[in-house]
Amino acid sequence: MNHRQRSRRTTRRGFSLIEMLVALTISATLLTATMVALDTSFRSYKVTSESVSTHVVGRLVMQRLTALIRTGENFGPFPVNPIIDPRIESTAIEFELIPDPFSNVRQVWRIERVEAPGPTGPFELQATVEQYEGSTLVETSTRTLVRRVEDAMFTLEYDVGPRLTRATIDLTLRPDDTQADSMVGELRAPFVRLVTSIAPRRLD
Repeated sequence: MNHRQRSRRTTRRGFSLIEMLVALTISATLLTATMVALDTSFRSYKVTSESVSTHVVGRLVMQRLTALIRTGENFGPFPVNPIIDPRIESTAIEFELIPDPFSNVRQVWRIERVEAPGPTGPFELQATVEQYEGSTLVETSTRTLVRRVEDAMFTLEYDVGPRLTRATIDLTLRPDDTQADSMVGELRAPFVRLVTSIAPRRLD
């Protein structure tokens, strides 16, 4: 009787210390792998969201610039000699919006790349609008079109006149990922480059 009780006690013994350590090691490895996978997924999501957001902002700015240039006239700056070299590259573009024939008010726009040191740099795209009544300047306002500009170039092509035939905008934006730097680490959203060409509307 005693022998049977001893055999039952030996078959119902618990886990040994080595078995517990092995189980804990396996559990810790699985939990670590799960955390690494979640962290990688979060980083990828952060980079993708920043890139998509920058794309949307850039496209809105390009559409706005396209609409303004299409309805503009008297563009600048001009090439030194449009007959020899009708093409000029600049960090700014100037033009006058086609005035309302029933109004004496006209607007002169200057869109330029300006330095923006600090977290929103290195550049930003600014628009300065001068409003005239006749030949008198009545109001000047400056607004920021987009920040975090890595580069912005305007390529203007003229014919004899000089008259603008085509404007090309080359805009490179830096994603707004400063808040994610401490979490994302070496994984960064790439710069977003947008290029478009516009032909001003001809009035004749």
